Amino acid sequence: MCRPLRRNSAVNAVLLACLVCCCFGPSPVSSITVNTPSELHAAKGDAVTLSCTFISTSSPTSKMTVNWSYRPQSGGPPVSFFHFYSRAYPTTEGQFNGRIRWQGSPARGDASILLINATLNDNGTYACTVRNPPDVHGSTTSHTVLTVTPKAVRIRFSDVAVLLAFVLLPSAIITLVLLGQMLCPRKKRNQSKAYRSPIEVTEGEEYGIPGHAAKEKRITCCDLYLMDPDEHEYYLQELKKRRTIDEGYAESGF
Repeated sequence: MCRPLRRNSAVNAVLLACLVCCCFGPSPVSSITVNTPSELHAAKGDAVTLSCTFISTSSPTSKMTVNWSYRPQSGGPPVSFFHFYSRAYPTTEGQFNGRIRWQGSPARGDASILLINATLNDNGTYACTVRNPPDVHGSTTSHTVLTVTPKAVRIRFSDVAVLLAFVLLPSAIITLVLLGQMLCPRKKRNQSKAYRSPIEVTEGEEYGIPGHAAKEKRITCCDLYLMDPDEHEYYLQELKKRRTIDEGYAESGF
């Protein structure tokens, strides 16, 4: 009869120990996971969003904290430049002074910030650390590498117009001059023969008989343009003589 009693007492002791462990023992460890993009690229002068998200087993409370730090590309210790605890606390000194804006929303698991007017000195590694008690364990910090490059030169329409004016316009003028010389070749003056004006008085006109005058060669604009200076002066003299002869015919009644 004694042995069964001892066996029951041992089972009861084990059950009592389990109950005590469940009631008074440590609770399961809470954890939090923080994520950021591994790399970010921006051009000089751009506004860059440094994205940071987190997943916590507990809902965010007023005790949640966010901290951003920066390590230069050249190396050195990290420098904290932004802190969030119920509200945003951007740095008031250093290279990030006045250039950080809070973009996060703890209720949505967002702890992002905005970097304004990125410069080449901003190249480096940025670390986002989030703690949400009691979730203080796990991957509380994540890193992202920012690369800022010089902004590419953009050609404006006004620049293109100026370029066309200074390059294409002179080329077009030279092309037109060359085409004019090809279409209207300058005639070489024959030094062995006397120059005869196209309006020179022909046989029959010297007797006042206009009807028997031969057909005159008409001077074109191309001929006037390509005419030598002395030829041009001779042409004007002949034209003046012709007008005098025409006025004489009109007065005589022919």
